[in-house]
Amino acid sequence: MFNRKSHWEDVYQNKSPLEVSWYQKAPTLSLDLIESSGVVKSAPIIDVGGGASLLIDSLHQKGYSNLSLLDISAAALGCAKERFAALDAKDAVEWYEEDITQFTASHPYSLWHDRAVFHFLTDPVDRTAYMQNLRSALSRGGDLIIAAFALDGPTKCSDLEIVQYDREKMVAAVGDGFEFIGERSENHITPADREQKFGYYHFRYI
Repeated sequence: MFNRKSHWEDVYQNKSPLEVSWYQKAPTLSLDLIESSGVVKSAPIIDVGGGASLLIDSLHQKGYSNLSLLDISAAALGCAKERFAALDAKDAVEWYEEDITQFTASHPYSLWHDRAVFHFLTDPVDRTAYMQNLRSALSRGGDLIIAAFALDGPTKCSDLEIVQYDREKMVAAVGDGFEFIGERSENHITPADREQKFGYYHFRYI
């Protein structure tokens, strides 16, 4: 039986964070969407599946002061914790080593960011659990920024099947109660110099 946590621990134990296909030197588009959302810098923000990503570092550097990072992999979180420890800022982030389908937020969030977790949820049961947990965690009026492989993007990642999305599919997946704000596209170039086409979708919880 597939064990999601074991899979991602193996990925991060066998590869440097600089070698994984989703690595970005600068999470420019995510930062742009977060800043353009208008969320104040003291508002609670969670990066879901951020792991070893540099987004949480960039937000901290820009003065966002109420940050949470969730990842299923302890090894991935450890990479980010080491960077913050080097800055003597480990306590600047709330760290959650959890499967997002089983996550219960301890407080509400004003913004939920997910660059590439949701598209791994190929089982409708897992997608339903994700959305239930998202709705429980996000404040009314809060922003959802969610990115996934586009319809002409990859069909697999890290040896796992994924679900490709366009605007119509993502709107349907997110469901009622969310206002669609806009979408952006990105041609991400992996460390192996391969192209991955992403769609980024911005919603507001109404």
